[in-house]
Amino acid sequence: MKHPDDDHELFTRLEAEMADDEWADHDADVVDLDKARAARETLPIADPEEPETDRVVVDRPTPVAAGPGYLGRLAGAKRRDVIPVWLRSAAELRTAAGWVARHYTHTVGYHALRAPVYAARLGLQSPVGAARFVGGAMRWVTDREGEAVRLAAVRREDAAEYLRLSAQRDSRVRLRGIIAALALFVGLMTALAVYVLAPGWVQAVSVGTVLLALGAAGRKADSPVAHRAVELPRAARLTSDIVLRALGALGIPAINQAQGKGRDGFEFTAPITRDGPGWRAEGNLPYGVTVTDVIERRERLASGLRRPLGCVWPEPASEEHPGRMVLWVGDQDLTKAKKPAWPLAKSGSVDLFKSVAYGTDQRGRWVDVTLMYIAGVIGAIPRMGKTFLLRLLLLIAALDPRAELHTYDMKGTGDLDPVGNAVSHRHAAGDDDEAIEYALADFRALREELRRRTGVIRSLPRDICPENKVTSQLADKASLGLHPVVIGVDECQVLFEHPAHGKEFEEIATDLVKRGPATGIVLLLATQRPDAKSLPTGISANAGARWCLKVMGQTENDMVLGTSAYKRGVRATMFAWGDKGIHYFVGEGSDARIVSSVYVDAPGAEAIAARARTTRKKAGLLTGYAAGEAAEVVTGPAYDLLADILAVVPAAETKVWSETVVARLAELRPDVYGGWEPDALAAALKPHGITTVQVGRRVEGKVVNRRGITRAHITTTVAERDGKRDAS
Repeated sequence: MKHPDDDHELFTRLEAEMADDEWADHDADVVDLDKARAARETLPIADPEEPETDRVVVDRPTPVAAGPGYLGRLAGAKRRDVIPVWLRSAAELRTAAGWVARHYTHTVGYHALRAPVYAARLGLQSPVGAARFVGGAMRWVTDREGEAVRLAAVRREDAAEYLRLSAQRDSRVRLRGIIAALALFVGLMTALAVYVLAPGWVQAVSVGTVLLALGAAGRKADSPVAHRAVELPRAARLTSDIVLRALGALGIPAINQAQGKGRDGFEFTAPITRDGPGWRAEGNLPYGVTVTDVIERRERLASGLRRPLGCVWPEPASEEHPGRMVLWVGDQDLTKAKKPAWPLAKSGSVDLFKSVAYGTDQRGRWVDVTLMYIAGVIGAIPRMGKTFLLRLLLLIAALDPRAELHTYDMKGTGDLDPVGNAVSHRHAAGDDDEAIEYALADFRALREELRRRTGVIRSLPRDICPENKVTSQLADKASLGLHPVVIGVDECQVLFEHPAHGKEFEEIATDLVKRGPATGIVLLLATQRPDAKSLPTGISANAGARWCLKVMGQTENDMVLGTSAYKRGVRATMFAWGDKGIHYFVGEGSDARIVSSVYVDAPGAEAIAARARTTRKKAGLLTGYAAGEAAEVVTGPAYDLLADILAVVPAAETKVWSETVVARLAELRPDVYGGWEPDALAAALKPHGITTVQVGRRVEGKVVNRRGITRAHITTTVAERDGKRDAS
């Protein structure tokens, strides 16, 4: 049998063992685990055969006063606007005031026209109202509301309670009867006084008021007298519960795990507020979840919010980390929401060197574009509004009378004819040989114009042209010939994929994209097949402005919006088939924005173009195609770069530095190659599939490597182009 002292003996023996000399040789301290964890050091795994090395501290104790102090936090705090943005903007204030004024003007007019009908309805309902009034007064005087309680006392056979309630009822009836008698007496006396003493119009107003009041009392609940003049969109208020429910339905593991453990799965960083015609929520997604993950599931997010897809627009907060999301939920679908009137639709002119409104964002705010100093690319699948957007930009350019327009509708449907026929200096439609030759001659002339302009800008004094680019003041000086030139090409792949002239079109367009913006030349290209063939990378990579409507895949998305745009969450693939005219806009020095462009139909475009034509006529600036002047079509190339290189580089020189080649070319054709740099030669050769290589030369005993050309590459390309075996 176990003795109770056995356990005590065991513990005594353990204490004796712990007091052994082996333990006594070591110092022992009480350890604070919290402090130990805070100062934990991670050490490399020690090899017993290696000598001891210095320890590497990975986690250091956090000092008590870590981070900025109070003043530092105040200095870095984000202050919200005292005055809303729409109130600081005169344009937005005028727009909002116009909406309010039009709303109430319409409401007053609607009801004023129907006022006689409302009066007739109320008059017909007045007998019912009179009966309801009399009946209600009698029930009040006789205390009918207490009858149910008195009957309950009778059913319980509670005599005392019944007598108390009856006495209370008798006192109420006496008081209410007196009040009713006085009210009846006063009412009859007032009616008699009005009948005898008041003029006719007062009597009519009094009787009408009584009839209308009785009619209002006699109306049916399901048959209102007056209907709403304006059906305002009704959208449920966005709350945190709704947002969390929608995020939990996306199927993102990190969010679901957080919500499964009782947490929200989304950290709101600001209250949910009204932002224009919708609600704005902002917050942090769980660690490791990006806004892109949510954008990929936009349809499921809209389902979770129980809102139409065109109302739900998640986007990243560009100034924050990738997990900070701004969710804007509109009251109406973006495609159905009423747009404000475009300021340039009826009147006004444009200075292309200044920003111009061309569309609205999800919140109904105007989005501006500056057409100077850029080259632009527009991409989309068919029937999404690509051509209409290009025509809109060309109409904006047309409203600057100084601008010289070159418009090419390679689709051939005549969508650009309203602009081309009215104001364009050069214009063609279709992809036949005549149109291609016409466009090629114009592009060659534009290349020469580009070179002329660079020379003019270089020759101007520094105080007149301090930044070596065209300004609005320089464009006003007709003697310099530095007016804006805007080139718009729809279905540009027709030019770049042309079997005979595609390479030359690509070479010239690349040059215009790279050097044109500084000289006042703007190239706008639109295509429904945004790939490397229809939109060469040399052009797409240097275009400063991009408009991307709906596309089908990541490759097309990045071809238009830039490399890695898809990974950053800028995805035009999320647009629905009904989102016509809605696009991502990259430009104006800001991040990608979702814009719904102004819709201008063909008659509207003709009216705006006619206004622009009238202005140009008065200023004497109508030229070229619109003025009936025929363009001289040059059927042969103005020069052949490859042939010229072979002419200045003899067969004995297998490899030559680029700087040597451009110097010789400048001697051969000064008007064509004057001012060329080695980089310009490399860019000009790239469309031909020729790249520069490292060429070594011994200079003063040392080998110097510079970029240059291999003559064999030139001869091979010429042979393939001309169908010859040997071009040497």
